Amino acid sequence: MSKEITADQTARYQQALASDASAKVIERAVTHQGILATAADYASEADMSPVFSIDLDTGKVANQKQSGRCWMFAALNTMRHHLADLFKLSDFELSQNYTYFWDKFEKANYFYENVLATADQPTSSRKVAFLMTTPQQDGGQWDMLCAIIEKYGIVPKSVMPETYNSSKSNELNSTLNLKLRKDATILRQLVADKASDDEIAAAKDKMLQEDYRILAFTLGEPVSEFDFEYRDDDKNYHIDKGLTPKTFFDKYVGWDLNDYVSIINAPTADKPYNHTYTVEMLGNVVGGRAVKHLNVSIEDFKQLAIKQLQAGQSVWFGCDVGQESERQKGIMDTKYYDKDTLFNVDFSMTKAEKLDYGESLMTHAMVLTGVDLVDGQPTKWKVENSWGEKVGTKGYFVMSDAWLDKYCYQVVVNKQFLPADLKTTQETEKPTVLAPWDPMGALA
Repeated sequence: MSKEITADQTARYQQALASDASAKVIERAVTHQGILATAADYASEADMSPVFSIDLDTGKVANQKQSGRCWMFAALNTMRHHLADLFKLSDFELSQNYTYFWDKFEKANYFYENVLATADQPTSSRKVAFLMTTPQQDGGQWDMLCAIIEKYGIVPKSVMPETYNSSKSNELNSTLNLKLRKDATILRQLVADKASDDEIAAAKDKMLQEDYRILAFTLGEPVSEFDFEYRDDDKNYHIDKGLTPKTFFDKYVGWDLNDYVSIINAPTADKPYNHTYTVEMLGNVVGGRAVKHLNVSIEDFKQLAIKQLQAGQSVWFGCDVGQESERQKGIMDTKYYDKDTLFNVDFSMTKAEKLDYGESLMTHAMVLTGVDLVDGQPTKWKVENSWGEKVGTKGYFVMSDAWLDKYCYQVVVNKQFLPADLKTTQETEKPTVLAPWDPMGALA
């Protein structure tokens, strides 16, 4: 039976506050400065000095600007680090706009297929409502970028540079989502009217042609062949003619993307460790690479990242960047803000509780480029962000090991670093399918 708040309760709460000698001082501080500035413990800054025992030189950071392409920037950054070392191109960037175009285009088709697959369900069903809430967005996951590269390749940023709409994506996203929702009404009506497969295919083909035109007008049309002209760090001139996006990837990056796998740490009861998972309706390329996660303990999670860093290769990772982090100083540390002491309230939740109760999920992807090991154990990590050079230390952040434990959910590593049993599980186990709204389906 529900109970209202009584006057006696309110009076008791007021009396308790009045009897606290520090209450008015704290009230003045918080009302004038805000919660975070008042709760900040600046002693944390000394512990988070940007010095690391393993520190990869990865050059200048990129800037995703006003777009949600962190996952794409982070993944392409891991590839450009490799390319820069091989070809002496320290400040080189791959085109984020090129992969962005194809991701948007493929997401439109992926949405249409999900609309058709759920067309027999009412619009009030949870799956249909989930689809219509955000038909497409900027975010993604590692496997989704691999699906794009495997189909379309990549190009240098000089070949397909940024546009207004790639760097400031709100107008494009709202326009494209309006279009996709309108298309959903047409596709669902065709199914309701028992239209033939050919009629539905023709309608979808027209929709995709329109989507392509919208993307070409806003992002520019992707190249199919180009010349790669550059000077390396030694000032030597090079030109490589007649490349395609796929031959460029093969020649200048040369990775077998199947070697790079998603490792997660999700300590919830529904996801036992050392098993694989996928998420229903999560993806971008129909018929392309599917999202597949191997869930491991936090100890294994960190050791895999360390092994890859020790081998001289940076690590893509996904986290909840807004939690307990100081953006301008570039510090992610659980000790930086002490809200518990400020309010005399216990805010603590376990990582599993945060996932289960909607308090946390992956929101951002960056790159691990270093780690500080003391007696073989990590104490802090060096992070390459994609927010430009005006935050952190020229764009690089410092993350405490405790913060990683609490808010990091995904790393991508070469499967050569997996123990034999986990490697077999990752390669052969059929993944458990999670619901579309599972937190492990969150897009960075």
